[in-house]
Amino acid sequence: MTTPTRLTAQQARNLHLAAQGLLARLRRRACKADVLAAIERMRVLQIDTIHVVARSPYLVLFSRLGAYEPHWLDELLEEGQVFECWAHEACFAPFADHELHRRHAEEGRGGHWSMKSAQRTRGAHAASMAGLLEHIRAHGAVKASEFERADGETGGGWWGWKDEKRWLEALFAHGELMITRRENFQRVYDLSERVLAKARRHGLAEPVVDAPAMRRRFVLGAVHALGIAQARWINDYFRSGGKLKDAALDEFVASGELLRVDVDGWSGPAYVHREYADLFIAAAAGRLRATHTALLSPFDPVVWDRERASAMFGFDYRIECYTPAHKRQYGYYVLPILHRGRLVGRLDAKAHRADGVFEVKALHLEGAAPPAAALVREIAEAVRRCAHWHGTPQVRIGRCEPKLLRRELLAVLAA
Repeated sequence: MTTPTRLTAQQARNLHLAAQGLLARLRRRACKADVLAAIERMRVLQIDTIHVVARSPYLVLFSRLGAYEPHWLDELLEEGQVFECWAHEACFAPFADHELHRRHAEEGRGGHWSMKSAQRTRGAHAASMAGLLEHIRAHGAVKASEFERADGETGGGWWGWKDEKRWLEALFAHGELMITRRENFQRVYDLSERVLAKARRHGLAEPVVDAPAMRRRFVLGAVHALGIAQARWINDYFRSGGKLKDAALDEFVASGELLRVDVDGWSGPAYVHREYADLFIAAAAGRLRATHTALLSPFDPVVWDRERASAMFGFDYRIECYTPAHKRQYGYYVLPILHRGRLVGRLDAKAHRADGVFEVKALHLEGAAPPAAALVREIAEAVRRCAHWHGTPQVRIGRCEPKLLRRELLAVLAA
């Protein structure tokens, strides 16, 4: 039998969603092991503190697992089965990748708190940072909130951090401190040696021999996490370098580690990890069926690369929570709507926990055609599941486009 080398655009989307754990709903109640497995599948779980609905890492997991217990993620961090690093922004990652991300940071990469920033901070505050490190060694883990600002001001983002917060983050960037747990989502910093000691009870991190080995693991890891990718998307996944060209992947294709394939409508070749060869054949044969409908976090791996989401789904998505209010097109915290292998719309939501209300401020569907009844029903059910998981079972629907959608959603939710 001839091995296929081409996919339709929808088959490529289905392969991507299968790799990300979003092709179909989990057909049983999730357990704690599923949380770890989902992070291992994605390789990085981006952290963001905005919580108008559940904070992003918890929502990303909910989209894949359904109604799981959020404290399981907190427990995995405290147990050392996952750890925090700078990769694609601040992220949770499986402990097996600790040495990979550590080397990445030491090369001056690794996100917002670069090694150069950490070195500048140490150069200006070496004695104070050494004193803080000794305090932690003697008295145990600390939070930044345990230290008062000397100037009496309150912080307003990283530019408003107190000195101790800057020192803690610089020591974290240098690898001398790690995050041992979170309390009310605040980082708790401890000596890396203590955090690593508990983490190693669950297994050893995979060693990274040299810089070429690091780059190889990032390339293969990104393609595996994405399921299928163009060369130019690969390095964005871990923020591991500039955009790759196809020629840079020739060696991976020659070794058989990556398959080079074609996708209808894509401007260049695509790449699939050899471990997904059977999944690729299933996709090409039409045996991967997307059946899941879910609300996605703005920081979900499926949409965090605007170029990739546009090329793969025909969906132009920008996170507008950092955009001035008068310039927003769709709302503050807009959740993309995934429906059966397509991104079909976006929903601006807020969970009013004290009142038990899940507010859909606005809902926009893509395209001008009236929505099919099945689409309305499955979006309504996705909203209902999300609302119940938030502990806000009363759903309030605001503005909708098309306008008739509001009445139809309310009818389904009332049934």
